[in-house]
Amino acid sequence: MLLQNKTAAISGAASARGIGLATARLFAAHGARIAILDIDEAAAKGAAAELGPQHIGLACDVADKASCQKAADQVIAAFGQLDILINNAGVTQPVKTLEIDEASWDRVQDINCKGVLFLSQVFIPHMQARKQGAIACMSSVSAQRGGGIFGGPHYSSAKAGVLGLAKAMAREFGPDGIRVNCVTPGLIQTDITGGKLTDEMRKDIIKGIPLGRLGDASDVAGIYLFLASDLSAYVTGAVIDVNGGMLIHG
Repeated sequence: MLLQNKTAAISGAASARGIGLATARLFAAHGARIAILDIDEAAAKGAAAELGPQHIGLACDVADKASCQKAADQVIAAFGQLDILINNAGVTQPVKTLEIDEASWDRVQDINCKGVLFLSQVFIPHMQARKQGAIACMSSVSAQRGGGIFGGPHYSSAKAGVLGLAKAMAREFGPDGIRVNCVTPGLIQTDITGGKLTDEMRKDIIKGIPLGRLGDASDVAGIYLFLASDLSAYVTGAVIDVNGGMLIHG
């Protein structure tokens, strides 16, 4: 039970086959109380109810600061404390550079990068007051390799921004006992990718993965658990690859 007596807020955690819900289930199994934050309030409440009565589901639009603040206030009122924040919410769009319009750019940047800033801003003061906290942020292998399978250049840009933001927060808030780290998944089988991946595409992609398989949501959830727990008590500003060897770099 790595998270006994801990509380965690996980954004974008209501999707049935998503990384966020897989993480929520794993955290709950390790003793944490979970606040599932999602733009779909009904789905968030349903997912929390599935986990058990001690967990809560709340509406939260991470791209809206007021929505984030309201969710943070509700979480702290319900739990009394927040130990772990998982900035997991994100969206992608498979377009090329010359096809990106302003509205698409803004939406992808706002949810993937600005959302990390806003949700961190509303919880960090509480963590500072307690002199402890663990924050993990979702980036992507596409930020490292310059593009992914389904994400356009605006997605790569936003996820690269998450890396810089998280490292800066790690440096700034380390003296307050707050650790901030990033996870960079490769191609993970979720609801986002599920309907777009043909058998032929799957075979071609697996050829470039040394471990010989695509990732599952549970693969990323395990890394989030490590970063949320005391197993990583001396880890901050780190970027942990979860890509089966798709990208191996120095």
